[in-house]
Amino acid sequence: MNNEEIDRYSRHITLPAVGRDGQQRLLDSHVLIVGLGGLGSPAAMYLAAAGVGKLSFADFDTVELSNLQRQIAHTTSRVRELKTHSARTAALEINPDIEIDVIDYALERDELDELIPTCSAVLDCSDNFPTRFAVNASCVAHKVPLITGAAIRFDGQVTVVRSDQPDSPCYRCLYSEGSDTAETCEQTGILGPVVGLIGCIQALETIKVLCDIGDDLTGRLLLFDGLGLEFNEIRLKKSPDCPVCS
Repeated sequence: MNNEEIDRYSRHITLPAVGRDGQQRLLDSHVLIVGLGGLGSPAAMYLAAAGVGKLSFADFDTVELSNLQRQIAHTTSRVRELKTHSARTAALEINPDIEIDVIDYALERDELDELIPTCSAVLDCSDNFPTRFAVNASCVAHKVPLITGAAIRFDGQVTVVRSDQPDSPCYRCLYSEGSDTAETCEQTGILGPVVGLIGCIQALETIKVLCDIGDDLTGRLLLFDGLGLEFNEIRLKKSPDCPVCS
């Protein structure tokens, strides 16, 4: 690290659990974020600020006015711009020293299988079961840590999948089947700070995984109730019938 980097990341370096070695791990990491909406926006900003050396942003949507209530990477002036490009602009304004690739089309399984092995970790910030299942399957196949989150109305959840650990359940252990009639934020609404909080927790768990510090949410599903301001935790077990990880 040069003097400017030491100054920029000094509050990380001061933490004994992180230090120079941990910060260097972040600088040497490559993280894929799938979805640059309500979850991906805060996660991307915090990982860029933290100094993750390379970020890949994947999303095929454009910014809409209704996104701005919660998707803080985007601005009114960037309405109708691709979310990947809008988020890249915002992240580079925070930290111009990192590398950011943009993928502005839907990733198919073959493309995920080509990209994910190059990554240190993957954040699933998408909003549909087919994408979540595809990302999970590829992360499990290539033993890349997956940090997955979801939020709707006043509630959210986060878990970590570590397929390099033999007892780690995967996303398909939690949801064996996706629903074609699953509710969306467009249908039911979402309170902005709720999805922002879940995205921030995803960023926190990613940094912990990359720096190998603390206890991440592997084997645990963290549930957040925004109205009651309560966190609850469910212990997860690997399913012997899981079509992906068993």
